[in-house]
Amino acid sequence: MDFKRHEILVKTDTIFYSLFQTFPSIFFELIDQSPEQTYSYEFTSREIKQLAFRLDGLFLPTSNDSEKPFYLVEVQFQPDEDLYYRLFGELFLYLRQYKPPYPWQVVAIYPSRTVEREQTLQFGELLTLNRVKRIYLDELGQVAKRSLGVGVVKLVIEPEQTAGELARRLIEQARQQLTNDTTKRDLIDLIETIIVYKLPQKSRVEIEEMLGLSELKQTKVYQEALQEGEQRGEQRGELKAKLEAIPELIELGLSVAQIAGALKLPLEVVKSKALSFHEQNLTAFIELLNTQRLPKGQRQRRSLFSPQDLAELAQLIAPLPDEMEELSKAIAIWCNQATHSPILKVMLQVRSTLSSDSFENVSETNTSKAKTSESRLNKLALQNAIGEN
Repeated sequence: MDFKRHEILVKTDTIFYSLFQTFPSIFFELIDQSPEQTYSYEFTSREIKQLAFRLDGLFLPTSNDSEKPFYLVEVQFQPDEDLYYRLFGELFLYLRQYKPPYPWQVVAIYPSRTVEREQTLQFGELLTLNRVKRIYLDELGQVAKRSLGVGVVKLVIEPEQTAGELARRLIEQARQQLTNDTTKRDLIDLIETIIVYKLPQKSRVEIEEMLGLSELKQTKVYQEALQEGEQRGEQRGELKAKLEAIPELIELGLSVAQIAGALKLPLEVVKSKALSFHEQNLTAFIELLNTQRLPKGQRQRRSLFSPQDLAELAQLIAPLPDEMEELSKAIAIWCNQATHSPILKVMLQVRSTLSSDSFENVSETNTSKAKTSESRLNKLALQNAIGEN
């Protein structure tokens, strides 16, 4: 594959994930579900610990409804003999590691059937399951004409000769159907971006003229929507900074209520971020203890945890309740003592490899997730890791 084609394919993947992040309703239209499902899901990613890869296209339910599936989405615009080996391998590793309380569904999106490599010897039965949906964009037909969202997806594979015409129709459709000015502006900008990628030989000014956007961008409504979008971006940047400060404040011993008051954030948002931090923190510390363990019969001990450190930890943990938050806070405070700085340094490295919720996905606490985490990360697991060193 030549470099230019590879670059276009990479940009295509980026466009799709940006599309689903900004307009998740389009995904549900593609799989013949109500766009209203958008309000029950978050589009996110998850890292598979210790294996150095991340699942980039996950739609996870935001409620505790165990009948709602989670969706693993794969966009594939070039033939790949290993795709299903990788896709199903990542799926089952994710199931093993996270044990989500929802049934799984896989959605693979192709430009056409000719790109797909089924590998029926290994995956023939899996591919026939109702849990696996394959979408071929060139077969969307009338659905793409009726639906604005599906039409934007179809634009990605539209031939260069007719892409401009389709883009103009979609922009007019957006003007007529969308009532929220900011949403309208975002979708029109996305359509323009797709055309920029498809027609790299044209300048942005030429594309604006071709799509009839020059006058639109000078209107008061568009400028107000642009200003509102910029303000939201600034607010999101401020929110991100506040959320990133929460772990540091927890390590200093502040309560969730104190942090919410100091940062002027909703209590539930801080609770959600704190839960993620405590799970991450306790997991990292247990993994660190376990990596220090030597085979039985080997007397020499690694130098990171001294016998005195282990004795202190055992004494510290013993009177604490069997609650992940209390255990994590105690470990954080202990690690931040000056005498334990070498341990803290290594622990931060371990913790940075673990998955954490992005600031865009912080929402109300998922009770089932909390229960799953606490059942796996409990006092006994921590004491066992300390005692076996």
